[in-house]
Amino acid sequence: MTIAFFLLLIINITLYILSRNRYEDLVYSLCSKEYPLKSFFPLAIYLLEKINYRYNTRYDKKLINKIIEVYGVRNAKKNLIIHWANKISTVLFALLIIFFFGMAIGDIDKGHVFYAIIVLGTLIYGTDRDLNKKLHKRHIQIKLDFPDFLNELTLLIDAGMNVSTAWKKIVSENTKERPLYDELKVVVMEINAGKSEQEAYESFARRCRMPEVTKFVSVVLQNLRKGSNELTAMLRLQANECWVMRKDVAKKLGEEASTKLLLPIGIMFIAILIITVAPAILQLRAL
Repeated sequence: MTIAFFLLLIINITLYILSRNRYEDLVYSLCSKEYPLKSFFPLAIYLLEKINYRYNTRYDKKLINKIIEVYGVRNAKKNLIIHWANKISTVLFALLIIFFFGMAIGDIDKGHVFYAIIVLGTLIYGTDRDLNKKLHKRHIQIKLDFPDFLNELTLLIDAGMNVSTAWKKIVSENTKERPLYDELKVVVMEINAGKSEQEAYESFARRCRMPEVTKFVSVVLQNLRKGSNELTAMLRLQANECWVMRKDVAKKLGEEASTKLLLPIGIMFIAILIITVAPAILQLRAL
């Protein structure tokens, strides 16, 4: 165990020296709270480069789809590299700690090895779980904001505007920093840059990856291709459906919040019980 610890330590120090002052454009702007091990990222990125990792496995393809949703297409490759760097840095740091404690304990049995494997597996899964949590949070925020957007768009179209003009008005008057409105802004930018409305709306649906948004885009595209006097009626119907969805999401969030409160409430109850019962127990002992 001692040999393994010092060997791993030497490998980490060597990689750190070789990767020092590299990849600053990738690492420097990262938030330390989100990535506490970002100082080790150059080491991990250098290791990935040396083994000539291609980022083209089935797992990477799943990751890149999630990363595109959370961070956008422009920085997808960069964030995929950062995700891998975070995963490798976490594993290397955990291995150092495991070997250090193993060296301190001295006598290692199968139980220690089993717990070490569990810890490593949990840490490896944890980096993916963080990405899934960000993706889930994004979906929740879009579901909460989408009914408001649909209602506003329907009112503007009913007032005589076309979809594109109403869309631009909503974006120009928006002051919210939320995922849905960021995506709406991208649509306007793409149309202003020369992309057709159809392509811009289809890209919007692909980025959001939600059934409600896909259904909405299908209705809008059908109106663009064939024309329809029932567009506002269809949008109003979908807006009502999305309001029901929003209520369900809010109810679910409330249930999750109440579940999270069970632990602190339980701790408070135990503390109150101890404070109440302890004096009586002490008096009984004194008798």
